[in-house]
Amino acid sequence: MQSSWKDNIYQQREQLARMLHDPLACLAEECAPQWGNRTAMNAALLAGYETIPHCTYLYCLDTDARQICDNVGADGIVPGHFGRDRAQRPYMKEAVPVWGFLLSDAYISLVKSRPSLTALQIVRAENGLPLGYLGADFDLRNLPVSSTLYEEPGHWRQIKGDPSIRGNVFQQCRVDSPMDQNLEQALAIMEELLTQRGVFQCQIHFSSGQATIWTLDDPFRYRILDHEALSDTDICLVYPPRTYPADAVIPLPDIARILANLHSLRMADENIYLRMSSINIFNGMVSLTFSCDGTHYMRYDEFLGKDGPFWF
Repeated sequence: MQSSWKDNIYQQREQLARMLHDPLACLAEECAPQWGNRTAMNAALLAGYETIPHCTYLYCLDTDARQICDNVGADGIVPGHFGRDRAQRPYMKEAVPVWGFLLSDAYISLVKSRPSLTALQIVRAENGLPLGYLGADFDLRNLPVSSTLYEEPGHWRQIKGDPSIRGNVFQQCRVDSPMDQNLEQALAIMEELLTQRGVFQCQIHFSSGQATIWTLDDPFRYRILDHEALSDTDICLVYPPRTYPADAVIPLPDIARILANLHSLRMADENIYLRMSSINIFNGMVSLTFSCDGTHYMRYDEFLGKDGPFWF
């Protein structure tokens, strides 16, 4: 089963928690005898800083989330944080589990405005009562990413757009764009580019009469074809012939069928009509944005299996 981005986050957080729990628990035990002594607590954090992998700052808080020592970082003591009230920070609003360790959700840091997260370890006195918290801040840029990149799901998704546009959809009607006036030729050119000229992704903007394309030869840069280019078959000469990729998810013959369906959806209705669509041959997905500002994402074969009543 394919993993989602949420699955990847869970796996990554689980690995980070396993890596950080034991060293923070050990450092919390070192801090407990020094609790309330700012200088001694700074010294304990300095001595233990290297034991906390990838850490940006260490500090201690009392049970009211007020900082009772300085920040300690890679360059030593960082002044200016003693007495700071952290009660409103995101990590202090999460409940620390009964085992005394919390790895917070990611948030945007105050100082550098960067994605960060914080680990909290409860510090306890000899009698087991909580004295406060040992806090460790981490910049997400410094944390290892051990999970593989997730794959985009292939199931149908519908995303609603601007409610004001949806509310007025029947008060508007389609106006022919320059592309509409020459739509069959424009889509024939797109078919040639997708199947024979190394274009693997395109966004067709029907309403503005243009297309944005990405090619196998230069995948990190897009190119914009305006209505003039899409009405001139010579544009195909600009892109050298390329064999249709063997690992493309969309079969070559289905490209023409997809484009034909897009043509129908563009012209089928005066009020609810296709404004923009995208095709990616490698993930096999087709997106469609309509005049009601709703967007659909679905696999090419599911798209080809839908008829008019489904859309209208």
